[in-house]
Amino acid sequence: MAKTLIIRLSAIGDVAMTIPIIYSVARAHPEDAFTVLTQPFLTTLFIHRPENVALVGVDTKGAEHSLWGVVRLALRLAHERFDRVVDLHNVIRSRVIGLVFQLRGVPVYRLDKMRRERRALTARPPKTIRPLRPVTERYADVFRAAGLSFSRTFVSLFAAHPVDEAVISEMAGEKTGHWVGVAPFARHVGKIYPPAQMERVIDLLSGRGEITLFLFGGKGDEQAVLDRWAAARPRVRSMAGRYTLNQELALISRLDVLLCMDSANMHFAALVGTPVVSVWGATHPFAGFYPYGLSPEDAIQEDLDCRPCSTFGDKPCHRGDWACMTRIAPERIVRRVVERLGGVKP
Repeated sequence: MAKTLIIRLSAIGDVAMTIPIIYSVARAHPEDAFTVLTQPFLTTLFIHRPENVALVGVDTKGAEHSLWGVVRLALRLAHERFDRVVDLHNVIRSRVIGLVFQLRGVPVYRLDKMRRERRALTARPPKTIRPLRPVTERYADVFRAAGLSFSRTFVSLFAAHPVDEAVISEMAGEKTGHWVGVAPFARHVGKIYPPAQMERVIDLLSGRGEITLFLFGGKGDEQAVLDRWAAARPRVRSMAGRYTLNQELALISRLDVLLCMDSANMHFAALVGTPVVSVWGATHPFAGFYPYGLSPEDAIQEDLDCRPCSTFGDKPCHRGDWACMTRIAPERIVRRVVERLGGVKP
C-alpha cells in the first residue's frame, strides 16, 4: 500500500475543483491511502468521500501562519511516512512542505500554474487570447506524473448517497414548478454583476409563475441584500446565513439551474450535477477555471478586447466603467436561464 499526501490549502472554489479528481484517483487505487491537507473549514466539502481518503486541517491563520509553523507541520507529517507528495497548490507554504519531504528522499509532484501564460492572457490589448489547459486537467496531470493512472468516474457528491428528501422539504418545502438558485456575489468586484441589474433579473424571473427562486450568499452585507430582495417578492427565498454548507449543497442538488458568477457556488453546483448559467466579467473561462463537467455554452460574457484583465477578478478596471458587466442586459441573462429550463412550463 502506497501513501500519498495531497496539498491544496485554498481557495474554496479551487479546493472544490480538486474533489472530482481526488475521488476518481482514490477509487482507481483502492489499495492506496490518500491524505488531503487543506484548511479546516474546507474539509466539510469532502462529503461521501472514498474510504481511503483522509483529511488533515492546516490553520494558515493560526499555528501554521508563520514559516516555522509550516516547517513544524511538515516535520509532523513526515512521521506519517508518505511515499509521495502531490502538490496541487504550488505556493510558498506547499513548496516548503514539499522541500521537507524532498530532503527525506520523498518525491514531490507539483501543479503547473501556467503563470506566464496567465500573464499573457490578462495583458492589456492588443492581444490574442487562447484557452489555457483547464485546472482540473492540470490536477489530473500531477497525479499521472506521480504514477497514479485513472479514469474520471466522479459524477456527483450524492451519486451513491441520495439526499434526504425530508431535509430538502424542511428547507424549501414541496417542489412545484422550477427551482432556480441565484448566487449573485463573488469575492472580488470584477466578478460581480451590478446589484441593480441583478435585482432586475430577480424581478423578471420571479414574475414567471412557474419559477421559485432561492438566493445564496454569505452572512453580513450579502445576507442583508438577499433578505431585502426576498422580502419584497413572494416566490423568492433567501437562504443566506441559515444553513450549513452541506445543507446548501443538498438544496443546490435539487435545483433545475443555478445562476451565479465566476465563484465558488459555480463549483458547488458542478459537484452535485446541477446545470449552471454563469456570468463572467473581468475573468474568463479561458483561464482554465471553468467548472468540472459543465458546458461552456452556459457562460454569459461580453466580447471586449480588454477581457480578461484579471485571473481572479481582483484588479481595477482599465476602462473605469466595468463594461464587461454593465453591458450584459438582464433580459439576456433571463433568456438564457429560461432556455436552460426548457423554455416551457413544467
